[in-house]
Order: sequence, then C-alpha cells, then structure tokens
Amino acid sequence: MNSAEPRVVRLGVNVDHVATVRQARRGALPDPVEAARICERAGAQSIVCHLREDRRHIQDHDVERLRRAVTTRLNLEMSIAAEIVERALAVKPDQVTLVPERRQELTTEGGLDVVRLSKRLAPVSQAFQARGIEVSLFIDPVFAQVEAARQVGAAVIELHTGRYAEATGPRAQARELAMLQRAAARGRALGLAVAAGHGLDYENVQRVAAIPEIEELNIGFAIISRALFVGLEAAVREMVERMRQRTTQMQRQVRVMRRGTAHALQTP
Repeated sequence: MNSAEPRVVRLGVNVDHVATVRQARRGALPDPVEAARICERAGAQSIVCHLREDRRHIQDHDVERLRRAVTTRLNLEMSIAAEIVERALAVKPDQVTLVPERRQELTTEGGLDVVRLSKRLAPVSQAFQARGIEVSLFIDPVFAQVEAARQVGAAVIELHTGRYAEATGPRAQARELAMLQRAAARGRALGLAVAAGHGLDYENVQRVAAIPEIEELNIGFAIISRALFVGLEAAVREMVERMRQRTTQMQRQVRVMRRGTAHALQTP
C-alpha cells in the first residue's frame, strides 16, 4: 500500500455483553462463541473479550471455547492479577490487552497507569512476548502513558476514547479528539501500533476512524445494543460500513491532493 493512502481501519467486536445477558439467568444462552462466529461472518477482524477477576460476564470456559472457535484474532482483555495472567498464558490468545480493573465499576473507567505500574507491567509483558502473544496496553491519550507503554515493551496501545464519547458540545468533543490525535501520532512515532476503543458508537465513530495512525477500533456495547433491533450480523455490518465510509472519504481527499500536485508539477 502506498504510504500516502489511508489504512483500512479494522473492527474488533467485544462479545462481553452477550455473556452479560446469559449470566442474568446463569444459563447457556445467548452463547458468546456463536456471537463471535456471526461477528466474523459480518466482517469483524478480531473478537474481543474481557476475563474479569470477578467473572461477571465472560467465564473461563468462554475464553477456551473462543480460542478454539475464532478464525480471525482473539484479543483477551485482562488485569495483571497473577491468576488471570496464568490463565491467559495457558489459553494463548493472539493478543492480550492489559486494562485496569475495579470490582465496583460498571465498566472500565479509565486507562492503565503505565507510568506508576511500569515495574509490574514489564515482566508481564515479557512473559506474554516469550509465548508469542502480542501485548497491548489500554491507556489514556497522554504522552507520558504512551511513552511508558513503549518502555515496558508493549507492541500496541489502545487509546481510551471514553472521555471523547462522553464529551458534550462541539468544543469539548474537539478538545478530546485532539488529545486522541496527538497521542496516536506519538505512538506511531515510537513504533507502536495504535488502536482505540471505549464508548464508541454509530454516531461518534467516524471522527476517530479518521485519525490516520489508528489501525483498529474495538467496539462492543453499541453493537450488541443495536443487535437487539436489527440482529447481530446487521449491526456489525452497519458499523463496518460507517468506518468504511470515513475511509472512502479520506481516499477521495488523497486523490484530489494528488491531482492537484500533478497539475502543479505540469504547469510551466
């Protein structure tokens, strides 16, 4: 691919909330593994799940079954608790994303403080890398955290988009988007792959998808919510199309710029 052309942003679908519904009755349905298969058929390029210490949604057997079933990439979100690390090393997902975790939270509330936890994170990162598992760190879009992620050996950063998603008013949204843009650029300059996620939906996703350095967006709640009304396959396809629309717009802009440059070079 020509370096002047934008990347096609990949979609990772988080299936945690399929398990949330199942756990409401402690039964077998709906099955997050079947959901993962549908998501892949609809165009998802990775499947994301979070094995929490409190096991509030995804269970150990879900991760094991997802590892066997997923044909794209399995991205396991997790804390750095020893028991969870041991489980992840045994399952061997394609990627782990290390996240902060508090038992009383409804959802992940912020990024991992890599600066403060660097001495604990470095050996965990090394253990996963030794098993051929890619390491991603879920961080706030702050330069210090981006740089610390590189220092502890992560290959990927996932920028926390929650503040952008929750911002009200154009000025606040623009401020949060600018922070994401700067952090993404810094991550790429340091040689890190850049993803983003948390709170993204069908209305706010395109501006984040337009950030050139971002290669993947991880989205769960919005897609599962939409699936209640249109079905899971349609919900995933709609999100893929929203992201693709933005990529197409960027490609058109590149072509216009190229034509302008060519015309300028030909003009005596």
